[in-house]
Amino acid sequence: MIALSRTIHGQQIMTQAVKIPIGISRCLLGENVRYNGDHKHNRFCTSVLSDYFDFVPTCPEVEIGMSVPRKPIRLVDFGNDIRAVESDDPSKDYSIPLQQKGHDYATGNNDICGFIATPNSPSCGVFGVKLYLPNGNPINKTEGLFARALRRANPLLPIEESGRLNDAGLRENFIVRVFTLYRWKQMLESGLSAAALVDFHSRNKYLVMSRNYEAYKTLGRMVARLDKPDLKKTADTYIETLMAALAVPPKRGSQCNVLQHLMGYLKHELSGRDKQELLASIEDYRKGIIPLIVPIALLRHHFEKEAEQHTYPLQQHYLAPYPHELGLRSHVH
Repeated sequence: MIALSRTIHGQQIMTQAVKIPIGISRCLLGENVRYNGDHKHNRFCTSVLSDYFDFVPTCPEVEIGMSVPRKPIRLVDFGNDIRAVESDDPSKDYSIPLQQKGHDYATGNNDICGFIATPNSPSCGVFGVKLYLPNGNPINKTEGLFARALRRANPLLPIEESGRLNDAGLRENFIVRVFTLYRWKQMLESGLSAAALVDFHSRNKYLVMSRNYEAYKTLGRMVARLDKPDLKKTADTYIETLMAALAVPPKRGSQCNVLQHLMGYLKHELSGRDKQELLASIEDYRKGIIPLIVPIALLRHHFEKEAEQHTYPLQQHYLAPYPHELGLRSHVH
């Protein structure tokens, strides 16, 4: 299942004729697969994201043969190895099956463009899973064994926890990364060429600039020195650098820098009043008074008034990185 785009006034607008595949923990869809026989239904996933994504669900613990309900497991640091063992009986070790499941899921679903994981899970958790000593004392935080294997097998994959999707900035950044990886896969399916890579970079320049200016310069140097025999190697390095840059949510200052760069394309046609309105909206966003969508909507409005003169800025995915119906930037301050 693949999302499609259409071009309006030279700008690629994301539309949803079909859906982008992403992975998800089964309990987030309301399935009663947790250790206690319960679920962790996430309504944002099932009521909003399901309109745009084709979920590829998994529950690694159930799929390696554990029952529902079941004894809970925990991650224990045994010195040179972190293992997933039953909380009440450490002799019952599920480490190898969980890691194998993560690897198999990644290699068997290499078309997915993201993964939404259950927080705190010793299998699926990503950012803050409790790690224990053999004596039962908690010592640190780590990632689940399935999640670690998935990340290692598919390092480009955007992975986010469902709880962190409640944060407007993290939510928007995850969706940006999913659609960016989808567009990359779409480009590769059409056939990798130097021209295709240059075009991809051209459309994503301001998106990466808003995240990491050093990465923006590095990527620019890559596409300026494309050598056909090494094109595949360059493309691999390019997407690794891009996805790493996008993994860090943008700061307001970086966003404002990009907004001002884009405003520069309008310097010969904005009236004094329009210029002041746009500058004021950027400054109000910088102060956290208004959401990001306001200055972006103003920029798009002015670009579209003279669309034939503004083909390049209108092609920027920064202005429309995903379907506008998601409305995510209305909540990013």
